[in-house]
Amino acid sequence: MNRPRLLLLIPHLGGGGAEHVTTLLAENLSGEKYEIHLGLITQGLEGADSLAPWVIVHSLGARRVRGGAFRLLRLIWRLRPNVILSGMAHLNFLVLLLRPFFPLGTRVLVRQNGTVSSALASGELPIWTHLLYRVLYRRADWVICQSEAMAHDLSVAAGIAPQRLAVLPNPVDSDAIRRFIEFPWHRSPGSGPHLLAIGRLSHEKGFDLLLEALAIVKLRFPSADLTIAGGGPELSRLKSLSRDLLIDEAVCFAGRVNNPVRLFSSASIFVLSSRHEGFPNALLEAAAAGLPIVALPSSQGVVDLLTSQRGVFLGSNIDVESLATSILQCLETIRPGTRFQHAWLDEFELRRAVHVYESLIDAALAGEFA
Repeated sequence: MNRPRLLLLIPHLGGGGAEHVTTLLAENLSGEKYEIHLGLITQGLEGADSLAPWVIVHSLGARRVRGGAFRLLRLIWRLRPNVILSGMAHLNFLVLLLRPFFPLGTRVLVRQNGTVSSALASGELPIWTHLLYRVLYRRADWVICQSEAMAHDLSVAAGIAPQRLAVLPNPVDSDAIRRFIEFPWHRSPGSGPHLLAIGRLSHEKGFDLLLEALAIVKLRFPSADLTIAGGGPELSRLKSLSRDLLIDEAVCFAGRVNNPVRLFSSASIFVLSSRHEGFPNALLEAAAAGLPIVALPSSQGVVDLLTSQRGVFLGSNIDVESLATSILQCLETIRPGTRFQHAWLDEFELRRAVHVYESLIDAALAGEFA
């Protein structure tokens, strides 16, 4: 009997958390149960040889996601996949726009990687994005969210029927992370404490708040430093801000790091400074490494997960003062080098999360709720 054919879609390899989650799924969904294909919309085949050998990679080579529409449609008609899983919002829009032209019976799952109401309220998205959510997301068989709070938000903001929303955990390969950090891949200079943040250098990630909070923290801990791993449009502004705050010598903008896990072993704490956030994979990976966590209440899902957890210091508001207070509380409470067994991470463990994804894929293949 032929295996069901799955086509997972992302813009490219080596991107942010959404791309990483989809790639992790492609490599860990059962290759015996499914025929697994991974479509890269805006990338060549560079780096594809590092993937598991049972993942069949297709490079569309479009300059931008929306420019790959006809190439994607040709790929879908050539493969005739039973199920398509799209990994992030702007690609979801393209897939759902094209869905009426897919072969009959193709099931479509899209993974929502942000809280819609917060993203829309921030003014960082085009005004017509709300209309795309309301019109196009209804074409999906299921929309995958990472928390109940995100699912409720999407249902209200985009008018999606609750039965079309599935809450699935992000998979995290905790064992691989723990094995990796046993090696001294990176050592931060100075006595520390060493703060670590990971994410795209954009307004919603709140790195400007973090820089201002660091200036306050250094009044109590003069040798404190900060590494920010990630690239993005705000690099120049953030560098200028760090100079204005007279902390530039304590801040390392590491750029895009292919495997940021290598930074965990030398970090004292991980900081999530986002103004709004869906469910950041970097947070889960830092927790898998046992790092103490400082976070702002960037979404209800983050608040629900982290409240009252050991080794977690959750700010009360999204502002500089709350962030600085939480960082100071963390540094004054824990001893340098302290690591935690974050029990709340269990539901995100790789095999458990992949099993839940496979259950949803099987339901889609059976036509349930579609």
